[in-house]
Order: sequence, then structure tokens, then C-alpha cells
Amino acid sequence: MRQIAVLPYRTTDAGHVEVMLITSRDTRRWVLPKGNRIKGLKSHEAASHEAYEEAGLVGIACPYAIGTYQYRKNRKDGTSRPAIVDIFPFSVTSQLDSWPEQGERELRWFTTNEAAAAVDEAELKDILSTFQPPVWTPGLAERLVTATRRHTAERFTIVRWFQALLPKQGSFFEQFEAHAALNVAAADALGKLLQGGADMPVHSQEIFDRENDADDIIRDVLTDVRKTLITPFDRTAITSLIGSMDDAIDQMNQTAKAVMLYELKEFEPQMRDMAGIIVEAARITADAMPLLRDLGRNAARLHSLTERIVKLEGHADEIHDAGLKALFKAKGDKAPMAFIIGREIYSHLEKITDRFEDVANEIQGLVLDHA
Repeated sequence: MRQIAVLPYRTTDAGHVEVMLITSRDTRRWVLPKGNRIKGLKSHEAASHEAYEEAGLVGIACPYAIGTYQYRKNRKDGTSRPAIVDIFPFSVTSQLDSWPEQGERELRWFTTNEAAAAVDEAELKDILSTFQPPVWTPGLAERLVTATRRHTAERFTIVRWFQALLPKQGSFFEQFEAHAALNVAAADALGKLLQGGADMPVHSQEIFDRENDADDIIRDVLTDVRKTLITPFDRTAITSLIGSMDDAIDQMNQTAKAVMLYELKEFEPQMRDMAGIIVEAARITADAMPLLRDLGRNAARLHSLTERIVKLEGHADEIHDAGLKALFKAKGDKAPMAFIIGREIYSHLEKITDRFEDVANEIQGLVLDHA
């Protein structure tokens, strides 16, 4: 049998990343919120419904599964049958005060390593142990900008008088990671924005602020590239990577501006699905950045991450085309202006996923050149 599940994750106010597990009603084992497919709902929508029913979770689901695992589902008659579970990343935005199965299960937030140790299935252990939602806290960009300007002689291992003659090495890896974290924060805000509601202006402002923070970082990177004698990669590769990351957050900014300009309040399901893909692509990008510090050792993992981003972009193209077709049928003749505005929002969302594919291609190029 085929089932669906979510992998719920959040970042706490203290900056700690956690994933939620729940206990099964029969065996009391730690599992993900999961269930059977639901007629009339897409797989990730059905998984999101299970998250609501079993744990009261509300969030942004990526419509493209992160992986699968197998287990044997016990039946009431004492027999069991094999089951394959598709897992969808689920960025939790809130937990309700009440839900249908409240009190029937234990719910707990774990670190990824603790969650991997708590579950029984080997494939699920692997997925949890390698799942690394990024950490972002307010003020990160400001601290990073300060750090990139604080170059000291200790970065070099030769005599002090010659240290003063050498250009500064910069902090490129830290800058990559900080920019990626800003992309995550903006993507999360975009996902919340496209859910509608009274807090839309707050989510839009979050995107605007993070885009401004990212501009500070890219300016420092471009300055360091000019001043640094020894860089970890080719200068063009550095500027291309940070440039493609900045293009992604710029497109998120443009999307938020269009939403606020046209005073949109409701969004098509396909738009929300594309936002879910953007959230996941941003998370994967942030997961990849620290691995650039050792390309040789991390080449296989980087290849896996970039391959997923490319597949996500292809999936986003399919959703874009289906959404645009549905929008034309619904609005093309009856409300042409609504169709034009909707088409613009779809175009912005598609460009964001394209930019993340550019990031993946840049990373893959670094792997090929240096691993």
C-alpha cells in the first residue's frame, strides 16, 4: 500500500532547528504524521491534512517528496502488509489549539539527530539524519557584514611584516551561508504571504527587509573579490554564485511587491504549491552552502542536493503551466484583468525557481572544477 507523510520542521526563537514526531495509536512508536491518500487531494495536500488531523499543524508543504521509506503496517486481524510512505517537507507556521485526534497521541519536537534515533525504520533514519533545515535569526546579516570587514593578520601564517603587504582573504563561505539563510527567511515569508490572511503586510515587509540585508552581503562579496589575492574559487565563480542567490531573493521581493500593488487577497492552489517548492529550494540551498568548504569530501552530497533543486524546478514548471491553463479557463474571458495579474504572479514565481536552478548549476560547476 502507498501512504503519504509530512516531515514537519521549525526554527525556535532560540535558533534551534526541530522536527516533530508523533506516536502511533496502536504501537506507540515514534512516527511522522502520515496516512492514506485522500481522493480529490494531491499527495502533499493529503499529507498536510494528516498533519492537521493528527497534530494540529498548519504550514507550507513542498509538493515534491523528499524521499520514501518502507515499513509493515499492522492490521486489526493480526496480519501485516508492506507499505511505502512518500515524505513531503512541511515548514510549520503554527499549531492549532484543538484538532480532531488531540489527546490520542503524544507529540514531541526533536532535533534531527534525536528524531533519527527515535524512529525504527532505517530509511527514515537516513532521511531524518541528513535533513538539515537552516537556522536564521534576526541580526545575522548585520553581524556578518561586520565580520567581513574585520580582517586580521592572523589569517596568514608568514611573518608579520609581509602580512601587511598581502590583500585580505575575505569571508566568502560565511557570506554564502548568511545570504542563503536570508533566502530561507524570505522564502518562508513568501509561503505565508501566499496563504493570505490579515498578516500579509507583515510577511511582505519581512521579504523587503531580508532582500535589503542580502544587498549588504553581496556588496561586501563584490568588494572582497576585488581586494583579495587568494580566493577559495575562481573570482567569476564566486560572483556568479552569490549573484544567482541574490537574483532569487530579488525575485521574491518583486513577487511581494506585485502582490501588494494589486492588493491580492486570495491565491490559486498552484501558486501556493509553487511557493512550497520555493521554500524547499531555499532550504536545500542553505543546506549546501557549508559543504562548499570541503568540495572533495562533500561532492556526492552536493550532487544529490543540486539534483533535487533541478528536479524541483522542473516540477514547478509543470505546476506553472497547469495553473496558468486553469487560470485562463476561469478568468480569460470573464475577467481578463484578473488573468493578466495572475499570469504576472505565476511568472514571478517561476523566475524564482529558475534562479534557484541557477544556484544549483553554479554549485555543480564548482564541484566539477574543484572536487
